[in-house]
Amino acid sequence: MQESLLGKTGLKVSRLGAGLEAIGQELTFNDVDLASRVLNEALDGEINFLDTAAGYLISEELIGQTISHRRQEFVLATKAGYNQDKAAVDMWTGELIHDHINRSLKRTRTDYLDLVHLHSCSKEILERGEVIEALLEAQRAGKTRFVGYSGDNEAAVWAVESGLFDTLETSFSIPDQLARRNLLAPVKARNMGLIIKRPIANGAWRSANSPTANRRYIPMRHYGDEYHRRAQAMAALGPIPDEPGDRIHTAMGFVLAHPEVSTMVVGSQDPSHMRANIAMMNFDPTLSVAAVEELHRRFDLLGATWPQLT
Repeated sequence: MQESLLGKTGLKVSRLGAGLEAIGQELTFNDVDLASRVLNEALDGEINFLDTAAGYLISEELIGQTISHRRQEFVLATKAGYNQDKAAVDMWTGELIHDHINRSLKRTRTDYLDLVHLHSCSKEILERGEVIEALLEAQRAGKTRFVGYSGDNEAAVWAVESGLFDTLETSFSIPDQLARRNLLAPVKARNMGLIIKRPIANGAWRSANSPTANRRYIPMRHYGDEYHRRAQAMAALGPIPDEPGDRIHTAMGFVLAHPEVSTMVVGSQDPSHMRANIAMMNFDPTLSVAAVEELHRRFDLLGATWPQLT
């Protein structure tokens, strides 16, 4: 498995990470055995970066129940502070951040977290400073080794420019390329670790139907449908030079072609999908320069008004 440094943290992480939103929001406690197979498949395949969140329903509990005995084998990143109304200032308090971090430690059955991100709060909330100070207090107390921000658009730009965070987690994929214009270079200049969420855009590229149509968790369907709409518009412009025959290969290879990326997190609740993604990484899915440039051109042509999807 390819590895890279997670910016100034110095942590070595697999360039393919495991996004654990799907197991938390699509599985139930009746599916512990299935979750165990997915997570152990990831670790056995040398994925060492696991990305979860306090807001991913039962994701953290499943980690604790299935792989806490393998804690030294992975970098554990979680997120604190999420609520459905990301802009509700009165709901984003220092107390909430502390509560989420303490709960994450208990749920994942560990005595430290490697990385905690603030989970997609607005620029206004970041500017108030209360949740950032709470995050830094948790770091000083040894509850987390490093701190970051997970989010998009103007809030992500503010987080990078603030100099307060070790890492940024943000959306970047074939149909969601705004980060290429306003985030990749500033992140690199500050030696921040860059974690890409939704790198395959819910499998939207060259999918006949929106791949999220049968998802149990409704918010995932909402942004997945928009990814699919954008991807269809870009694909309709004709063939891509040197495009692989596998559409997931194309999606993953596009993200990995950008050297600023430390790791990308791909979620799955299916052990066979996890194995396939690992096999693809071992094969090296990087796209040709011509393919990447054409995908850039199409987004620039069609996506002038497309924001990052939150």
